[in-house]
Amino acid sequence: MIKAIATDMDGTFLTDEKTFDEPRFERIFQQLKEQNIAFIAASGNQYAKLRSIFGEREMYFVGENGAVLYHGGERIDYHAFDQTIYRDVIDYLVKAREYKEIIVCGLNSAYILKDTPQAFKENVHFYYRQLEEVESFEPLPEDEFVKIAFNVNRETHPTLDKDIAQRFEDEIKLVSSGHDSIDVIQPGVTKGFALQRLLQKLGLTTDELMTFGDANNDLDMLQLTPHSYAMGNAKDEDVFEAAQHVAPSNNEQGVLHIIDEVVLNSAH
Repeated sequence: MIKAIATDMDGTFLTDEKTFDEPRFERIFQQLKEQNIAFIAASGNQYAKLRSIFGEREMYFVGENGAVLYHGGERIDYHAFDQTIYRDVIDYLVKAREYKEIIVCGLNSAYILKDTPQAFKENVHFYYRQLEEVESFEPLPEDEFVKIAFNVNRETHPTLDKDIAQRFEDEIKLVSSGHDSIDVIQPGVTKGFALQRLLQKLGLTTDELMTFGDANNDLDMLQLTPHSYAMGNAKDEDVFEAAQHVAPSNNEQGVLHIIDEVVLNSAH
């Protein structure tokens, strides 16, 4: 029996317009609550962004690709980078490669450089609700750091993602949440890792978990359980290989459809 449901957000739970059927979700959420089924938003996004989507609901949030875990407004777990490794990666991007359009992601806030293009700033503001603009990353702000995010500009830095992965091979991992959207994360600190820790806290097994995803950063979450769904709109063949089932696309509210059909109907 399903006792927990974890869904990615962009390209999975949310439509391409970044919306979802709120009245339908509210009905489903209340039914899940009545049946003691945990609902988990598992995303590469910042916790504050996830909270802005779901409001004050008492649910679980896996943010920053598994580095932070919240229940409602309370942080219950996190894993931060070694500061020396983090500093080295930032220096490589900004100094050695002269790439400034990066997002330094801390527990308290995300940070970007002031002297970056306005279009970049507007895009980052959409995804990061807690965001500060700083003059320099020297020194880094007083914070603990959980991720670095950037979009690869294939015209100016065509191999940047491959180069950074090779240079810091044993110290970081790169995952993609979209075509050229790259997250630098800690090895082993993933959505699947966070979900396993949460399941332990809840006293549940992976057989009691249902997951939904559409991208490279969802793979280990999908591989965790036999009740895993690749979204019909997923572009990466690896996603379909990792999942046991296929859900309708994000624009068809595939997550809500499967919960309605498979979880809630089976409970009656």
